[in-house]
Amino acid sequence: MNNLLRFAHHLLLLLLLCYLRPSSSSRYDALFNFGDSMSDTGNVQISTLPYGMTFFGNATGRCSDGRLVIDFIGTSSWGFPCFRRRKRTTTSGGGPTSRWWPPPPSPSTSSTTATSARDSGSTPRSTSKSTASDASSPPSAAPLKVVAPPLSPLAHRPFDEITDLLLAECKEFLRRSLFIVGEFGGNDYSTALFFARPVGEVSTFVPHVIDALRHGVERLIELGAVDLVVPGVLPVGCFPLYLTNYRSLDPDDYGPRTGCARRYNALSWLHNTLLRRALDQLRRKHPAVSIRYADYYSQIIDIAVDPSKYGFTDGALRTCCGGGDNIYNYDQKRRCNEKNYSVCANVSTHVNWDGIHMTEAAHRVIADGWLRGPYVDPPILISSSS
Repeated sequence: MNNLLRFAHHLLLLLLLCYLRPSSSSRYDALFNFGDSMSDTGNVQISTLPYGMTFFGNATGRCSDGRLVIDFIGTSSWGFPCFRRRKRTTTSGGGPTSRWWPPPPSPSTSSTTATSARDSGSTPRSTSKSTASDASSPPSAAPLKVVAPPLSPLAHRPFDEITDLLLAECKEFLRRSLFIVGEFGGNDYSTALFFARPVGEVSTFVPHVIDALRHGVERLIELGAVDLVVPGVLPVGCFPLYLTNYRSLDPDDYGPRTGCARRYNALSWLHNTLLRRALDQLRRKHPAVSIRYADYYSQIIDIAVDPSKYGFTDGALRTCCGGGDNIYNYDQKRRCNEKNYSVCANVSTHVNWDGIHMTEAAHRVIADGWLRGPYVDPPILISSSS
């Protein structure tokens, strides 16, 4: 749950971005994303291929062969640029430095904005044609130079006063922004499970995770957000990593139609059930705010039941990148981009990329289910045109 505690830092970033007020004729002027490695576009230090091979041609920090769900949502309808990661270089003295790739232009230019804040030590990155943002701690000074000129009149004012002024500037801008908040919780549960904590014990974490997520959503609403999509967690029992590392000899431990591990999916189902209840409470409390649930769980289960319907002729439970002498093609000692790994001949026919993350092809299918339905209700595209 330490990941969720970074929310306050990300919210301050959001306020700074709001001070740069882009204009657009579209329904949304900006897209804000909070999440973990499922939507991380540069925080994870994955610096080599085959990560990024499908679309970018090089590793971008995404835990996939190409684009993520958030990339497809941003670029498909509103022309937001794909999120970019920071490029690290080295000074002549051997110390680390950083620069933007591509370099951000002047902050005075007006444009639409897309920004993403992850929960695992995010790094600075270029976020649009006109703005640069940071969701990190120590290395944040360089990108803040980009936003410093407009904020300079506030430099010597008390923090609370600055916050009030920024909030006043942000309210209308945030009303024309789409917020995708999550998924959150997956890392909290996985970390405990990887350290051999029983599923029953890990399930006791769920109410605390949901409470933290509910408070985060409510804080965004207080700041002015009126259109939020909150994804649930994925059915982790369908991940090759879980299916391999926690394999059972009892066939009743697996879903007869999906082949997924039931007890781990039950943990995901519990999280999503409590999350939906929490979102219902928030809707009653804030009737003027659109709070939609994104159903990762049902969508992945539907794909696992009939993967060929979506073009995934190699199935939903077999890893594309990695290596393993089992039906899941997964081995903890031969993970993607490690010793003796291999990449499948056709990435687009696989759902799973590296054992726990998905392929670009799967992300495209998921994004379509959110944009056009039925896995976000009402779908993002329909609501954005109203």
